[in-house]
Amino acid sequence: MWHRAISSLKFYGFFALCLLMGTTNPPAAQAEEKPSVDLPILFDTRERIARPDLSGIVRLRFLTTVDFPPFNFIDQTSKLAGFHVDLVREICRELALMEKCQIQAVTFPELEKALVDGNGEAVAAGVAVTAELRERFAFSRPFMRLPARFAVTRKAPPPGETAAALDGKRVGVVTGSAHEAMLMTFFPRLRGENFADRATMLAALRDGKVDAVFSDGMQLAFWTNGTESAGCCRLFDGPYLSEPFLGEGLTIMLRKEDAALAAAIDHALLALSRNGRLQEIYLRYFPVNLYGG
Repeated sequence: MWHRAISSLKFYGFFALCLLMGTTNPPAAQAEEKPSVDLPILFDTRERIARPDLSGIVRLRFLTTVDFPPFNFIDQTSKLAGFHVDLVREICRELALMEKCQIQAVTFPELEKALVDGNGEAVAAGVAVTAELRERFAFSRPFMRLPARFAVTRKAPPPGETAAALDGKRVGVVTGSAHEAMLMTFFPRLRGENFADRATMLAALRDGKVDAVFSDGMQLAFWTNGTESAGCCRLFDGPYLSEPFLGEGLTIMLRKEDAALAAAIDHALLALSRNGRLQEIYLRYFPVNLYGG
């Protein structure tokens, strides 16, 4: 079964609310302040990926969805927008295929059939890479890895800025989640306190019933800076990246037979990571640094 690279997608309805309320940083303000962020290095600086001959491509159609903000959603002007949408445009520009590029939204369950049936050439929608999917599809190199992070209360901060300062503290985690397994493996000395779901866990942190939580860094970033947290908490330590626990990251999925196109997209992603445009797109949609303090 297909699934997203990020769990608990209902949480991202909060991002759409942020857009409506104007609580995220607008691109103009970001450009003026010139913020920066150190994205995890996904390409070797010495690496070279040749661009295959794409002269035979008649059109390049990317498939996405509208229910995965901030990656893909319908904006206030009723247009398709998001990180994936802007990334696709930059890939097409880098490959000199702007006139042949299209992006179309379908529902998440329809993505696989649409790709197999030839109704699109690539999928940019946060599909989690699995061994089963790799047998049937090709994937680009990852362009973003999603970290795990701690969040702590501001009223009773730990006596230090590393995970070691949480020894003996109550650390909330969702039962059965990848983050629970990761916490037990990475931090065996910490005392995990289990919760049935993310909302209950975050409410416990806000109310001071636990000292910290360990969860998806993106969700925690938006929650700690949103109205629901009431300013109670902040991100702490990390980021923590782990392919065995958190997956390969966000990629673009293609048909197996489109190896040349997959290589071309890798070429474009490498160029975007080097010239800073990948970082620019990130800052446009993530006002909070997922990888820093």
